[in-house]
Amino acid sequence: MKIDAYAHILPSNYLSEFRKRAPVPTEFREANNLAVSDINVRLRLMDRYPDVMQIITMSLPPLESIVSPGDAAELAIIGNNDLAGLVDHYPDKFAGAVATLPMNNIEAALEEADRAINRLQMKGVQICANHNAEPLNSPNYRRLYEKMAHYNLPIWIHPYSIHGKYEPLFGWPFETASAMKSIVEAGIFNDFPDLKFITHHSGGMVPFLESRVKWMMPMEMRDRQRLKDPLAHFKKFYTDTALYGSTPGLMCAYHFFGPEHLLFGTDAPLGPGYGVTMETIDSIYRMNIADEDKQRILRGNVTNLLQLPL
Repeated sequence: MKIDAYAHILPSNYLSEFRKRAPVPTEFREANNLAVSDINVRLRLMDRYPDVMQIITMSLPPLESIVSPGDAAELAIIGNNDLAGLVDHYPDKFAGAVATLPMNNIEAALEEADRAINRLQMKGVQICANHNAEPLNSPNYRRLYEKMAHYNLPIWIHPYSIHGKYEPLFGWPFETASAMKSIVEAGIFNDFPDLKFITHHSGGMVPFLESRVKWMMPMEMRDRQRLKDPLAHFKKFYTDTALYGSTPGLMCAYHFFGPEHLLFGTDAPLGPGYGVTMETIDSIYRMNIADEDKQRILRGNVTNLLQLPL
């Protein structure tokens, strides 16, 4: 069995409610992929890969970028109920779900994180790389970090371009790297050493620019004593294999993050056609690493990280 740690979905009920409350006509690009928004299409697609289960996360757009704080809080409840319901109804397909939060309403976000984890048994929460250019080291986020460190469950970081510009090709890897940098330079891992983040697309630009990070980031930092080895903090992140089949890219991420911080994730069902699940699996099997490390990536790491009863 393989477990896809980063698969996207827009439950039809949530999507309908979101569209009703959006203040302006909103383009849900990912909803154009029927496997994202139509559960029957999704299940038929998953039947092609009977040995793959998914951890489902809510697709874009993030609530805080579109609707008011009050509507965002209500939609988060609706969406998380929908996600948890899918896990309950299809336990052979979905190994768990990740809570969406209204990050323009921090009190509601903290309350919903508690509800989603304690009542809905969700496996963590998802935030975006920025909220209208608000960095992930802001005081609002630190309160969420404290809570998730207490639960010992991860925070998924989804890339999202500043001011909502849809720039997935090169913009999103940049946004991911920038979000990671804001967390590292703020010393978040000093304050919450057991906090866990899962980044998308093998950590964006960070693994490729390892030496540049090593030499340049210390020169930029004001408080060098508080963070003597920023590169070690970057290596604390977990990340997925959603590189659309690039084995060289995965080897770069493997060498940077290590075998225990790399998770099988495909970005399903996005990508050419209805996704690149098989291409991603094949790219992992082509990696020049031990078979036991491949099994860690395909299942073991996410099982341990999310405390899955599998």
